[in-house]
Amino acid sequence: MNSKLGIEQELDISVEGMDIVYERPDTLTDLRMHYCPGCAHGVVHRLLMEAVQELDIQHKTIGVAPVGCSVFAYNYLDIDMQEAAHGRASAVATGIKRVLPDKIVFSYQGDGDLAAIGTAETIHTANRGEKLLVVFINNAIYGMTGGQMAPTTLDGMITSTSPFGRNPDHIGHPLKITDLVAMLPGTYYVTRVAVNNPRNVRIAKKAITKSFEYQMKGKGLCFVEVVSNCPSGWKMTPIEANKWLEENMLPMYPLGDLKVPSDE
Repeated sequence: MNSKLGIEQELDISVEGMDIVYERPDTLTDLRMHYCPGCAHGVVHRLLMEAVQELDIQHKTIGVAPVGCSVFAYNYLDIDMQEAAHGRASAVATGIKRVLPDKIVFSYQGDGDLAAIGTAETIHTANRGEKLLVVFINNAIYGMTGGQMAPTTLDGMITSTSPFGRNPDHIGHPLKITDLVAMLPGTYYVTRVAVNNPRNVRIAKKAITKSFEYQMKGKGLCFVEVVSNCPSGWKMTPIEANKWLEENMLPMYPLGDLKVPSDE
């Protein structure tokens, strides 16, 4: 008996007896993602598109992504996408939602975008209670442009523009913008999640799915922060970056709901 054929037959038998626990959602394009090894963007992309597929809203969902690593989302999310200038994604998303109120709209932004050049847009979008979802990827660094210090960079953290560590006496402390957003009356659901392990991935997907469901019900702004890593920018291996995230990022940016609906 051909040994190769025997192995294939054995594999077929074993696969037939297994339950499928994961399939690539049809809402992702058939392209290989080219994010850096260990980057969380690919995981969050998958969660977004799983939620879109399961809620059957692919035909009515519009995503907005600005400058930064988030710009690559256009290549991978098989939905209508709109480009925005750096920091202006929530403003562009506001315009889309107001003109097309029946659409499901979300922005996908990094910390250098959302919490630096886009601080004003973020705060006012949330304060107005725009009926959309903001997905905030916080890896405490400018990932695409060379690993510079961001508003969310931790005290003492070394970056290409803070080679001796962030000095709060000169630069100020890390900006916990999700906490600020949660205090605004226009926000409906605000939470902080991560995707560094399977349990957190499941929690993150639930938060994204709930946010889309709230928007489908016409509720106010939903804001999901994803505490992420940047192995390349942090000059670490993926394993080292996840460990550093757990030991340093999560104490500063603790996971959990910051604001939950009061009318449920």
